[in-house]
Amino acid sequence: MYVPKNIIATRVQISGSDVFVATPRFREGVPFTLSHLNLKDKSCAPTLVPWPCWSVQEEGNCEALQNVVDLFLDVNDILWVLDVGIVNTLDNPTRRCAPKVVGFNIKTGKLVKSIDLSGLVCSSSRLQYLVVDYTPDGKCYLYVSDAATRAILVYDIVGNRGFRVVLPKAVLLGGANRDVLYLALIRRPDNNNLVIFTYLSSCRVFAIKSCNLRRGAATANVVADVGPKNGRIVILGTDGASNLFFREKGGSDIYMWNAETCFKSDNFQLVQHGNECRLATQVVPGYKRLMWVIESNFNDYIQNQVGCLGAQVVLHPLVKSCEY
Repeated sequence: MYVPKNIIATRVQISGSDVFVATPRFREGVPFTLSHLNLKDKSCAPTLVPWPCWSVQEEGNCEALQNVVDLFLDVNDILWVLDVGIVNTLDNPTRRCAPKVVGFNIKTGKLVKSIDLSGLVCSSSRLQYLVVDYTPDGKCYLYVSDAATRAILVYDIVGNRGFRVVLPKAVLLGGANRDVLYLALIRRPDNNNLVIFTYLSSCRVFAIKSCNLRRGAATANVVADVGPKNGRIVILGTDGASNLFFREKGGSDIYMWNAETCFKSDNFQLVQHGNECRLATQVVPGYKRLMWVIESNFNDYIQNQVGCLGAQVVLHPLVKSCEY
């Protein structure tokens, strides 16, 4: 049940000095899939502690977490967790339970909401990214990308109902594969928020107003073509406002783009020169009002070429400070 080389941290959310960490069950031997560490820990190698407790990590128990692939901490201190229900996804995919999103109060560790997504997916669905949005009147909505079916799942927490929004075929322009469907939430001062999305292999970036997603509209005249990509890019996250972070596929340099400007290279700002051995998997706002990045030798891990001690994972502030 514990194989160190099979464990890798890929996604984080930060509140104060508390860091919540997703360790997906890509392979067997991952004893917990959601954990916690504190940035005030003086050790350079802090211990990950199962969060909120060990019993929530039990594989095969559908009341527990099976395979956490993404996290989102909302403005009300609720940590939303996307659990795809399938374990050992790289070696021997095994469905343990239905996919779900669960919400935990980070102050108490108590479960506040559990949402079964089985009615919104099909056998081929592949859920990957989660963002959480609030309407001006305080209603909470979840958006989940389903790469295999070219769709975004929308769930109304207050109304306790969900539906699928199928995206236009144009999002696959350029012969894109249904590989990775990235989501990022751009918050605007007027609450007219945007959801930015793109397939990894797509040649373009798209956006849709969150109000249109909530009413189930995703026609070609509603989805905006943000612009062409120079190559494949990996969306890493946002600053909680209008700045989006990304890197090129296989590249370690991190760039920032203000979504209020045109999506073109003149508006991309290099914010961190990368490390030759590690690639960023996420950028998030956090401790001391800095932007934090989680990096690892993810490519080595995917190819099962890490040593017996496992992947090299580092969490640190972006090297170059930026004004937001």
